[in-house]
Amino acid sequence: MRKTDCYGHRVRANLRHERLLDLLETSGPVDVATLARVLDVSDATIRRDLSALEHTGRLRRLRGGAAPAVEREAPFERVATQNPMEKRTIAEHAATLVPDGAVVLLDIGTTTSLVARLLRGRTVTVITSSLAVYDELRDDPVVDLMLLGGLVRTNYHSMVGFMTEQAIAQVQADVLFLGTSGVRADGSVFDTTAVEVPVKKAMLRAAAGSGCAPASDKAVRLQAENGTDGLTGPVSRFDDEGENIGLKNI
Repeated sequence: MRKTDCYGHRVRANLRHERLLDLLETSGPVDVATLARVLDVSDATIRRDLSALEHTGRLRRLRGGAAPAVEREAPFERVATQNPMEKRTIAEHAATLVPDGAVVLLDIGTTTSLVARLLRGRTVTVITSSLAVYDELRDDPVVDLMLLGGLVRTNYHSMVGFMTEQAIAQVQADVLFLGTSGVRADGSVFDTTAVEVPVKKAMLRAAAGSGCAPASDKAVRLQAENGTDGLTGPVSRFDDEGENIGLKNI
């Protein structure tokens, strides 16, 4: 191979590597097939790229895919722009499951904030740890709104900590809509933000009925971790580093 050909090959590979890393940074774990399709190369090329980038510490290999070298939570504003149609569809369905007069516990997340928007003008009580949900409903004259206390996580507009957990322990809800990082093949849901997990578990204990339906970006994450298709059906467990608890379906 001529020197100019070798140089051109390295340039193309470096550009592809940067695009691949950008995809992982914005989407989280992604499977090999998706990377190959987006970057328009073969699965074998992607596997070689992943091996090279893992060797230099720029990503983490997973079965069937890869993840960012260091997990970084994207800011709420960025996540809100991802998969807007899917999130809207999920929120619309969730809102239909809330009867008038219900007490609704809304977790943090960009989809749950859309659920809150669709509950405007309804005779319901909304309890939340999400400042985004609060912003959607704070000026609504019909909805009774309760904001849980705690430490503010400014990056994701949420309340966390023992004060939040204690406040949740004082309430009972008819229905909970839970935000998650993804859903595994066995139906268990999981979250990668450790500080949010105790709050989610407290919410589950406070709710008579609970449900979760991830958008398509969570299905991609599931494929990368388990090599399986994403699930949109009922969930069975909440998983925190191998610890599972019951999740009551709507």
